[in-house]
Amino acid sequence: MGERLSRARVQAFVGRDDEIGRFEEALAGDPQAPFAFYVYGPGGIGKSTLLRRLADRARGAGRLLVELDGRFVSRDPADFERAAGPFLDVPGTVLIVDSFEHCQWLESWLWHHLLPRAADDTLVVLAGRRAPQPQWTADPAWSRLLHVTELEPFSEEQARSLLVAADILPELRDRVLRFAGGNPLALSLAAAAGSDGCGREEIWAPTADVLRTLLAGLIGEVPTAAHRRALEVAAQAHSTSEELLAAVLPEEDAHPLFSWLRELPFIESTHRGLHPHDAARETLAADLRWRAPNAFEAMRRRLADEYLRILREAPEERVWTVTDELFYLFREGATLARLRSWSREEEVHDRPLHPDDIDVVLRMTEETEGAASAELVRYWAQRQPQAFSVYRLVSTGRIVAFTARLALPAPPDPEDLATDPVVAAAWRYTDAVEPVSPGEHIGVSRFSIYPEQYQVPSRVIDLSSSRAQAESARARGRAYGFAVYQDAETWAARVKGTLNDTGARPRVGDHTYGVFAVDWRQVPVESWLMRFISATEEPVRSGPSPVSRTAFDQAVREALAHWRDAGAFAACALMRTRLAADFTDPVDELRALLHEAVDELAADPRGVRAREALAAGYFSGAPTQEAAARRLGLPYGTYRRHLRQGLDLLCEALWQRELHDPR
Repeated sequence: MGERLSRARVQAFVGRDDEIGRFEEALAGDPQAPFAFYVYGPGGIGKSTLLRRLADRARGAGRLLVELDGRFVSRDPADFERAAGPFLDVPGTVLIVDSFEHCQWLESWLWHHLLPRAADDTLVVLAGRRAPQPQWTADPAWSRLLHVTELEPFSEEQARSLLVAADILPELRDRVLRFAGGNPLALSLAAAAGSDGCGREEIWAPTADVLRTLLAGLIGEVPTAAHRRALEVAAQAHSTSEELLAAVLPEEDAHPLFSWLRELPFIESTHRGLHPHDAARETLAADLRWRAPNAFEAMRRRLADEYLRILREAPEERVWTVTDELFYLFREGATLARLRSWSREEEVHDRPLHPDDIDVVLRMTEETEGAASAELVRYWAQRQPQAFSVYRLVSTGRIVAFTARLALPAPPDPEDLATDPVVAAAWRYTDAVEPVSPGEHIGVSRFSIYPEQYQVPSRVIDLSSSRAQAESARARGRAYGFAVYQDAETWAARVKGTLNDTGARPRVGDHTYGVFAVDWRQVPVESWLMRFISATEEPVRSGPSPVSRTAFDQAVREALAHWRDAGAFAACALMRTRLAADFTDPVDELRALLHEAVDELAADPRGVRAREALAAGYFSGAPTQEAAARRLGLPYGTYRRHLRQGLDLLCEALWQRELHDPR
């Protein structure tokens, strides 16, 4: 099967001769050939396709192959090193890393620490959207070992070759080329649509957005409402497994839906499940959110509920993966975007506190909060070392920050109350509001020390917050959660609506602190977390329709023409517009919407005759237009004039709903 797949890829592959030629020289052991290949370019330019071709060449040469996907690489370089293990131990191994932009923060670490330890005769290929850091291409030590390529669109000759291989009819190729240009993804989707798809004028209208129109051509004929819901899942979830699909669509048979998704040409299969091509996902999600905002939001809520359920039950090693997947759903929010936005030089990863870290942690505390606070860090590090997380730069391993999230059981320890004024203030608040019962506990995010970005929104605070929220969701018997910030007034504004300002301002050394709380017995963690992570979202705005006005008007006429044929009506193009996107029962509800829109024409004196002509021609059962004219007692020519006016008024009214508010 592998050989058959390889042969199929060879037959469909065009261009990139220089890149393949240099890679084959390296495979053959040419001493002048590069050791590292770096390919970059925008989404859809063909990076993954080229990597699959290079992987086939490496296998054909008998090389051991290690393939990694940057979308699923953890923050800890040690995890990357374990996954790439043979590259360091087995001579001749080829390491290929796709979607490198998703773990670009590893770049300095790779050049400094991993690649120099490669085994003999190994090769590495990195592919991402961003160019490598300029110091590596300018470094004399790397200049002969590193080959950098920016992939460009296909030439016209190459694009034609792809369309010929896809059996696109000769008379349609010019139309496709004018539309898609040399963009490999657009051309590949055109090839997947085939000549039948390319023959539909509305799909290849040159004024439409290329990718959106191509996707509409490929998935416009969604078999059922269940398939449409499955597509909504794939467009939003970071990765879609069959189990996830079954959980969020419990009323459907997930297996055939998963198989259908898997066969779509813009869907990739990964070790975690199905993952749409980035450009396709962005287009799908934006289109679904615009066209079907209610369905989009409902599906996101279903996914969030399922992630929260998994979070409660997940084994420890999966907690942070599930947490990231949950936050990925709400990646549009300005604050939360940092959870998925990596920085090359400043990306951090966290590890538990080690005894060797104590001196650094104490020094950072004394620099930012003073000696008294440093003594409290020493106190809590002795009593609850497991509460501390130490943050290191990925690029160098240097410790830059630490946090501490304490779990304190009731009743409080008198020594804790006497030692730490902040913890004492938290316990006083619980006594004043609603005491904590024996067997319950409180959680306190006590320290967040990042000297370079002290007490301002940062990557460290984001990561620590996500850890605290995950711990709250998994904890049993947690009564309260507390957060502590030095700039109380500023943070009171930032957390308004999610945390209550207790009003307490305890003093430690020269500084006072604000204490903010949430009572988990009054607010379910799930409800609070959903409120928190969706707080910064922008509202859905109206915008251009995914179909042209001409195609929309034609779809309205088609729906009316098939009014009495239920099967034909269910398949009409109007079912795939925004008008019908949120319907539970699309056929009946769209019929009702059309009938209502026709009746509303009579509200305008100009539309009374038009409404009568439409109702007689399409709803009354009259077999022909002549019969409808006789039924109204009108000459046929007069009836036709009223009918044309009615269709124009109806299409305009429905088009305004399509653009602004289908409901």
